[in-house]
Amino acid sequence: MVYSDAMPTAEKTVRQSVSLPVRVARRVKSLAQTSNTSTSRVITELIESGLDAREQEKQRFFEIADRLSRSRDPEEQKRLKEELARMTFGE
Repeated sequence: MVYSDAMPTAEKTVRQSVSLPVRVARRVKSLAQTSNTSTSRVITELIESGLDAREQEKQRFFEIADRLSRSRDPEEQKRLKEELARMTFGE
């Protein structure tokens, strides 16, 4: 059989040791059992989701900062500044 697309190669892995609080470890184990996969796979997926969320949050921050720099409306500027402050310092 001949493939026209390049065959995907397995991404190299690095073994890490992670200590989890008991409550988190139980939730991870429960997710693994529910999805019929390993706890390692669940932890990997959760980390990837968290990294993606952080990247999206960073992009959102820069989008708002860009809108602030282009805005000429004082009310919009105030609102955008408040939104950036919430993103930076929390509620």
